[in-house]
Amino acid sequence: MEQRYSMVTLGVRDVAAAKIFYQALGWRAVKFDSKDVCFFRMGPVLLGLYGRAALAADAGLDAGLDKGLADSAPQKFNGVAIAWNGRSEADVDAALKTAIAAGATLVKPAQKVFWGGYSGYFADPDGHLWEVAYNPFWTIDETGAVIVADAPDSPDAQEDADTGEAPA
Repeated sequence: MEQRYSMVTLGVRDVAAAKIFYQALGWRAVKFDSKDVCFFRMGPVLLGLYGRAALAADAGLDAGLDKGLADSAPQKFNGVAIAWNGRSEADVDAALKTAIAAGATLVKPAQKVFWGGYSGYFADPDGHLWEVAYNPFWTIDETGAVIVADAPDSPDAQEDADTGEAPA
């Protein structure tokens, strides 16, 4: 399997309302004629918004809608946070301010963190957790791609799948 992913799909209560929230962040939806699904291009990846019940049914799962999704703050941590990385601490502060103004719930204010960066968290109106971070050890190229480490033949150093060591 090729090492990449194509899309992250968020199950939402109301696709139209979720689309408005993400547009209020300044994001532009991909032109696609459907009231049931919406897409935002995120570099080479898509962010999809799809009805929570429909997404669960598509996967053959219970939507869990009776578990209380009324508040936008996550009811419990489900092990996933989506991240947006800025180029500075000021980018983080501005992004969090924009998200809150658009209707997000502040989960954790931006602050210096143990690993040397600066980050905070918000929950979108459907409770999806977003980390907004600045990592002074990474760079973000002109396309918005995060560069973790410099390597002569790729933007990121890769461990060898067999040995776990970086290539020579």
